[in-house]
Amino acid sequence: MTAKELRQSLRRGSFVYPFLGIQFLAVCAMAAEFQNGYASESSDYTGMLNPWLLWSSGPFWMVVAAICLLIMPLSGVILMGQELEEGNHELLLLTKLDRWKIVSGKFITLWGLSALTFVSLLPYVVVRYMVGGIEWWHEAACATTVLGGSAMIAAGAIGASAFKGLGARVAVLALFLASMIAGAGIPLLGAGMQSHGCGILYHITAVAAVVCYVAMGLALARSRLRLAVMAYEVKPSGMVIGLLVFSPFVIGMVTAVTLAWAGGIGLLGMAVVALRIDVTPKLSTPPPLANFQVPTPDGGPVDSAASESIRRTAGVCGGEACIGMTRIAVWMLEEARRAGVGELDLLKDYPGLSVNGLEAAWHYVETHREEIEQAIRANREA
Repeated sequence: MTAKELRQSLRRGSFVYPFLGIQFLAVCAMAAEFQNGYASESSDYTGMLNPWLLWSSGPFWMVVAAICLLIMPLSGVILMGQELEEGNHELLLLTKLDRWKIVSGKFITLWGLSALTFVSLLPYVVVRYMVGGIEWWHEAACATTVLGGSAMIAAGAIGASAFKGLGARVAVLALFLASMIAGAGIPLLGAGMQSHGCGILYHITAVAAVVCYVAMGLALARSRLRLAVMAYEVKPSGMVIGLLVFSPFVIGMVTAVTLAWAGGIGLLGMAVVALRIDVTPKLSTPPPLANFQVPTPDGGPVDSAASESIRRTAGVCGGEACIGMTRIAVWMLEEARRAGVGELDLLKDYPGLSVNGLEAAWHYVETHREEIEQAIRANREA
């Protein structure tokens, strides 16, 4: 999954043009700094995830932040939409990939491109240190701010991209950024005040903040890949959005109660909740399929195996025949069966699929052979 995304992303203009542009802008920014004799100085509050540090460190870091921290990570708002709108995620889930592997592959690709672009700028950082008299700790703090911040923003952009419509994506991304600023800012501010600077406690809290909001962003994207939601379940994406709303309050409470010593624990706790909030229910072992009679294609009496009807709904899986009210297309099940996937594996992989639904799908395949063949062929050519 990661190799596929990297191959596609390296060809996109969203990577190529910023990559070339930042090289030119970096040279211009350094030339301006040397010409004006600009030299930044470190203070006790020089540390990771300090956005003011980037703003006050001269034109070079402003350019780096604009490209690697904002433009490239925010380009991820289109990533999950491509998979969901074209139905590619349904095909991916028929393979050995699970939902975590899909979203983590996209995250590694998006953040990796930002990191790769930043690494290409390291020679300029060395020149600033050797010629410009910039302190190495100051440069390291700016670098970790860019890398950590871009990881959080990239995860949030991927999570927002799983929603339909530009307005929904912008709203979800704005909520994520607001939660990130408040949820990470409160414990970081407390840790800085407690240690009177950006010491060990501050940086442990900063790493916890990156872990927390990367997990939340990916959990949000993962929640949108569920093919079926049980009747007794709360909508997974709604739970993750609620988590984004309440996390700053929980983290702030932990920070206040522990006098800012354990704000990082609150952040890691919210990360664990995000990772566990959307767990696919496990099915018990179904009874043998031989206990059920297959509906006869000659119009004979149809038993309980066909009780889950095959439906076509406009806008769902391209209008293809699906099982009941799910997004499980009949042609997908037939293609998986031809690929050697067993019936028990299909029932385990699709929580919304029952034995009756599976029998109804096989009956539909027998009675609509030409339609299924055409759907499989069309999706292979797409």
